[in-house]
Amino acid sequence: MAVVQEGEEPAWRERATRLGQSMKIVDIITSIGLSGSVYKDLPAIKAGAIPDGPLLYKGEPVTPGFTKIVQPGRTVSIQLVLEDGTVACGDCAEVILVGIAGREPMFVPEKLVEIIEGPIAKALVGRDASRFRSAAEEFDRFEVSGKRIHPALRYGLSQALLDAAALSRRMTATEVIADEYGLTPRDSRLPILAGALRLDWAQHDRMILKRADVLPHTPFLSVRDHVGEKGELLVDYMTRLIGRIGDVGEPDYRPTIHIDLYGTLGEAFSNDTNVISEFVARLGELASPYRLLVESPVIGRTQQEQIDIYGAVQAGLKALGSNVRLVIDEWANTLDDIKALHAAGVLTNVQLKTPDLGSVTNTIEALNFCRANGIDACLGGSANETDLSARITAHVGLACGAAMMSTKPGQGGDEGWMILVNEMERTLARIRARRRAGG
Repeated sequence: MAVVQEGEEPAWRERATRLGQSMKIVDIITSIGLSGSVYKDLPAIKAGAIPDGPLLYKGEPVTPGFTKIVQPGRTVSIQLVLEDGTVACGDCAEVILVGIAGREPMFVPEKLVEIIEGPIAKALVGRDASRFRSAAEEFDRFEVSGKRIHPALRYGLSQALLDAAALSRRMTATEVIADEYGLTPRDSRLPILAGALRLDWAQHDRMILKRADVLPHTPFLSVRDHVGEKGELLVDYMTRLIGRIGDVGEPDYRPTIHIDLYGTLGEAFSNDTNVISEFVARLGELASPYRLLVESPVIGRTQQEQIDIYGAVQAGLKALGSNVRLVIDEWANTLDDIKALHAAGVLTNVQLKTPDLGSVTNTIEALNFCRANGIDACLGGSANETDLSARITAHVGLACGAAMMSTKPGQGGDEGWMILVNEMERTLARIRARRRAGG
C-alpha cells in the first residue's frame, strides 16, 4: 500500500469532493446491547481460580468492576440520524481483559448512555456529518466533568461519525479514510488471523479447510491448565496443531502460526529471559515449516518491565538463530505506548486493540506509524466487540493496510472470518465497479 503521490488524484477522490456536500446530524439514538464475548478477570484466573468447565471459574473476582470472574460483555450502540433520514451507527465496546496493563476499567453502559444523550448530543446535533477526521479527533479529546470520556465511548462514537461521513458523501468508509488521510486503499483483502479455541479441534479443522491465512490465536491463560509448569501442555498442543495442518490442509497450504500466551511463559519460567528464549525457539522448531508469531509470552508489571524483558528475549532469540517474532499486546494500548515501545527498540510486531485506542482516528494513526517504521501490525481488537465494529475495522484495514487482521467478534472463528472477508470483498467490489463506471 502506498501513499498517493502528487498528481495522482484517482477518479473516486474527485467524486468524493464533488459529493461531499453538507449533511447535518439531527438526532442521536442509543441502546444497550450485547458484545460478541465476555469479560474475564485475568488476575483472578492467574491467582489460582478453579476452572468450572471450559469457560467459567469458581472463586471471587479481584479486578474492580467485576462481580464474577467471567461475565457477559455489554455494548452501547450509537445511532446518528441525518437530515435525509439515513442513520449512521457505531458500537461502544471494550476488550475481554479490562482493567489490567494500563487499560481502563470496565464501563457501565447506563453511564455511557447518560453522557451520549446529554453533553455529547448537545455538542454534536446540528453539525455537518460529511467530514469524519476533524469531528472524531475533537470528540476523542472530549471531557465530561474534567475527565476524558471512556475509550469505549470514543471508539463507538468515531465509528458512527465515520459511517455518517460515508453515508453523506455516498461512498464507502474505506474511501472516506483514504481521502481524508491521503492514502491509496488496498486492492485486495488483508490476511486474517482466524481464532480457534484451544480445545475445539473441529473449529481448528474448519479454519484449516478455509485456508485461514494465520491461525489459531487461541488463548493460553493459565500455566497450570493451558501451558504446563515446564511448557509441556503447550508443546503437546503445538505438536497436534502442526500435525493437523499437514493432515487436513491442502499440499500448498502454508499458514502463519500465531499463539497468544497472556504472559504465561513469564510466570512458568520466573521471567528468566534465557529460559524463555530457548523455549520460544523450541516452539519455532516445532512449528516448522510454518512461520511462528508468539504474542505476550510475558506481561510486565509496568511498561518499562515489558520493554526490558522483551528486549532480552528478542536478543536471546537472535543469538539462537531463531526467526520467531514476538508480538506485543498489553502495554501497547495507545498510540503513545506504541511510539514508546518503538523508541525502546522492542516493537517488531504489535497487536492493535481498537477499543483500547479509543477513536478510530487513533487506530488509523497507529497503522500509519507502524507502516512508516517497519512494524508489522495486526489490526485486531477483541472478541468482545460486535459485528458492526468489526465491519468498520475492515474499512480501516483496507484504507490503511496492515500485516493482518484478527477475527472478531466472538471466539467462534467462522463468524468473525465470514464478517471480515465478506465486508472487505463487498467493499472492494463496490470500489472496482465505480472505477469501471468512470466515477
